[in-house]
Order: sequence, then structure tokens, then C-alpha cells
Amino acid sequence: MRRPHIRRVAIAVAVTTAATLPAGPVFAAPDSPARTAASDSSPVDAARAAAFAHASATGVAGGDTLRAKDVMTDPDGKQHVRFVRTHQGLPVLGGDLVVHLDKASGYLGVTRAADHTVEPATTKAKLTPEQAQQKAATAAKGDAGTAELVLDAREGASALAYQVRVTDSDTTEAGGSRTVVVDAGTGRIRSNVPDNDEFISPSLADTLRRRGEHATPQTGTAGAPAALVGATGAAHYPATANGTGSSLFAGKVALKTTQTARTSFLLKDPTRWNTETRDARGQELENFSRGKKFTDGDNKWGTGTTSGRATAAVDAQYGITKTLDFYKKTFGRKGIKNNSAGARGMVHFGNKVGNAFWDSVCGCMLYGDGDGDMFKKPLVVLDVTGHELTHGVVDATAGLEPTRVDQDGNQYGEPGALNESLADIFGSNVEFATDNPRNPPNYLLGEKLGLAQKFLRRLDHPSLDELEGTIDYWSPAAFDTEVHAGSGVSSHAYYLLAEGSGRKTIGSVTYDSPTYDGSRVTGIGRTKASAIFYRALTRYMVSTTDFHDARKATLKAASDMYGADSTEYRTVNKAWAAVNVTSANTPAAGH
Repeated sequence: MRRPHIRRVAIAVAVTTAATLPAGPVFAAPDSPARTAASDSSPVDAARAAAFAHASATGVAGGDTLRAKDVMTDPDGKQHVRFVRTHQGLPVLGGDLVVHLDKASGYLGVTRAADHTVEPATTKAKLTPEQAQQKAATAAKGDAGTAELVLDAREGASALAYQVRVTDSDTTEAGGSRTVVVDAGTGRIRSNVPDNDEFISPSLADTLRRRGEHATPQTGTAGAPAALVGATGAAHYPATANGTGSSLFAGKVALKTTQTARTSFLLKDPTRWNTETRDARGQELENFSRGKKFTDGDNKWGTGTTSGRATAAVDAQYGITKTLDFYKKTFGRKGIKNNSAGARGMVHFGNKVGNAFWDSVCGCMLYGDGDGDMFKKPLVVLDVTGHELTHGVVDATAGLEPTRVDQDGNQYGEPGALNESLADIFGSNVEFATDNPRNPPNYLLGEKLGLAQKFLRRLDHPSLDELEGTIDYWSPAAFDTEVHAGSGVSSHAYYLLAEGSGRKTIGSVTYDSPTYDGSRVTGIGRTKASAIFYRALTRYMVSTTDFHDARKATLKAASDMYGADSTEYRTVNKAWAAVNVTSANTPAAGH
């Protein structure tokens, strides 16, 4: 359930993240205008100069070039510039860092992924690009693209390597693409990761198969129309129109669409940066432009059943727009990349695909129709979409990556587990923000998938998930735990921060959250907890952040927002201690 996005670290594009700092207990601050790093040269130049001036702290050295990925400005004027790095012209994998400045552009500190020099032992490749392509194609069982030289700084020492994108991989569900990194000296495969993030991991699929489980997703029932059908009164086309959709999981929902003629409508939302859902028509497309547009004559979409081809598109479009609404209203984030660009989805992806994906190559959500066995319906549930699109937000910010991927595609390691956890945390937040009575909000993930255990994961007591063996507390073994299983550590810390320990009923669900040491934690509320975790993600996390780093990041975020002497700060510390993540048991460098 995670996208290894190593390939995107390679080429830095100046994208903005001018997300704002929530003030006090309020979730969202006024929107700041999105700014590209290129157009806002002052903080970028100041941060770049500071990085070189404080080389002993930042690890930046001669031959390095820093390209801005994000520029984040707080209401108090502090600035945070996220950089990716090249060394002697070669992209550095794991070379990302965030430079923190005060309102006068003075250096405050750095958050960096690599704690070692990125200078490789050798700059001469023994393998040719063609040999690297062959090795990558063999490893991923697909068609290799062009091999590009990079420096791989992710394993504690830097090495010259080739990065190769392999398409039509037989080792990836639905023949998706993979990014393979091949050591340029030894030919060893340093990493081999899929470019899409699967909601149902290979290990979970195997577990369900062994149990002979057949999920029966709980679909909603259509209620009264949620909006009047028609255009907004504009005399010319295209125009924004108010439509209705009969969904599989959320009942009757309102949809903003595009009217292209008197009796012609397009499933594209002009009010949310032209967010659109298309039909992959059973093909394994990673190119949104090749998807078929959904059009309709009366602006009433779907039938509420799988027999209507547009029904899955209703759920997808609804979930995507509600996720965008959550991020904008809560954090002032304008789109997945905070660049005022719409999100995209494609339904009916592939043939008998029982999964949903965030695909960073496509830059969109992909939904299969179900495999006809374990999953008989498309995985277009609201929290699935919120979860997967959050992976896109993580890609655009910290870019958290697993430490390794096995031959079956299962991912391991704390940074990848933290990524999964954040996707669960904010996926559940999307439910709370949407508050649809036919999809009631809760701290459960995948509760509408129809699994025998009634949910896939849960934040209050993660180990109740027996399907993935999710853990409640940190131990040294977490460093190499499968990412969905490991996600319980930080998800549990978040729940304790928000709601506290012990038994309570929220909505229609009863929770009973334990602690590692039997301590009692009093929560500060979901609003503050989410604001702290979001600020930590966007300002103080990088591609290698583990659970102990995440503790530091959330403490720093809480200090920024509420003060180091605040109840909020102390509760963050208590919540992490309650899952056995403390300063005292921080592993030594390199684990």
C-alpha cells in the first residue's frame, strides 16, 4: 500500500507548498497564495545559501546543487524550503532536506534524510547503461526504459547507480510499472519498487486467499436527491452544473459537473480545479488522457449498482472531491500538490483487478472492478480514496519511502510504515470531514469492505487487525516490519493524542485504546492532533523519517503551534511514550 517514489526524487521540479500554520486550536488558517519556488526566489536563495553556510549541519558540500521542491511560509513569517539534491550533476536518491528560516531569512536549522556525505567511493560505472537496463528488466520482468545515472545515498553510504523505469511488469499487479535501481559497480539490485500504491498489499491478498475469505462490501442506499439538477444559470458553455449521483457506498450524492451543451454534461468539477474521473475501459492505463470521458444527457449519474458503468465513477469522483475539500478547508492545501491543480481518477482499471491504487506516474487514482472472488465490487470507498490520495500528499512533501521491498512486492521499514499510517490517519479524517450518514465517520479503515473482522485496520487498538498482524507498540523489530503491520505504531500514537486512552464510544463505535506502560493519556481532540501531524509531515519529515524522528517532528510542530510548555506539547510526548517511542530508546544511527 505504498508507492515507492524513488524515481521522483531524481528530477526536482519547483512545486509550491505554501500551506499555512493553524493558529491555536483552529484547524485551518487563511489560505496563502500558492507560490512556485522559482517565483519566490528570496526564501529559496536564502535557504540555499544557509545550507552551504552551515554545511556541517546540513551535509551539503562542494559539487552539490539544491533544487527547491516546496516553499512553506507560516503566518509568523518563518519559512521552510524543501530541497532535492544533485551531486556533480547526478540526482541524489535520499539526498532531500528541509532548511528552516526565521522571518528575516536567518538560519534556524535543518531536517535532512542522509546523515552522511553523498560523495560516492567511485564515480566510474563498471556497467554500461544497456547492461543496467537488462538487469532491471530481468528483476522486474518487464520492458526497461532508459537507464540514468544517479547517486544512491539511502543505505548509509553513497554509491553510483542506474535508475530504470520498467513498464508492463509481470511482478506488479495489473502490469504496472516499477522503478529499479541497479548498482553501477556491482550490478546488484539496490531497490525494485512499484510505481503505484496498492490499497490491498500482496501479503494481505495472500492472507485472504488462504482463509478463503470473500469480502462482501456494504453498499449504501440511494436517498433523496442531494442537489437540484441543472446549470448554474450561465448563458454560455462550458458552465458549472449541479448534478446528482447514485453511488455504490455513499447513497445519493451531489456532484458539480461541467455542462458542455444544453443536454450534455461531463463528469468534471470546475469548482475543484477541474477534478475529473474517466473510464479506463478494462485497460491497464497509466495515462489519464487515454481514459474515456464520462458524459451524460441529464446530469444524473450512476444507478447505485455495478450494472451502471458510471456508478463506480460517482463514488470515485465523490471521494476525490471530498478529499480535496478536507485538505483545503482544514489546512488551506490547494490540491494534492498544493499547486491549485485538480485530482484525477480512472475507474474500471484492468481486467478483474481487486484493488485501488495511487499511481504517481499517472498522478491519479486507479480503481479496479474487483477480482470477482475476494472483492466482487470496486474499491471506491471514501476512506480508501482518502487514504490513497494522502499518499499523493506525502509524495509531494516528505516522500517517505520503505527501506526494502521483497520479491513479492511487500514493503518494509519504518518510513514506509509511517507513510501508511499518515494515509490511514488522514483517510479517517476525510470521513469525519465529510460526515455522510451512509458512510459514518470513525477511526476504522476499510470498515465497508465487508471483511470478516469488520474492518481492515483501526487506529485505537491496531493489533485487533489480525489480517495484517498490525502492532500496537514500537520495538526494534519495527525497523523491518511490513509497512501495514508497522503502521500501527504511529496510528496508535495519533489516536491517543486525539482521543486519549481507555474505553469510550464515539459515534456508533466503541473504542478501548491501551498503552504500553499502562499510563493514562487524555486526548487534545482530533482538530489539534491532526494539525500537529500535518505540520510535522509538511515541515519536519523527509524520505527517511522513522518513528523516533516522527516523535521529534510532532513535538517540534506542537512547540511551534502551542509552545514547549503547553498541554498539547506534553500530550504529544505522552502519546509517543504510550506506544514505546521515547528519547531513551532511540536506536543508534543505522539501526
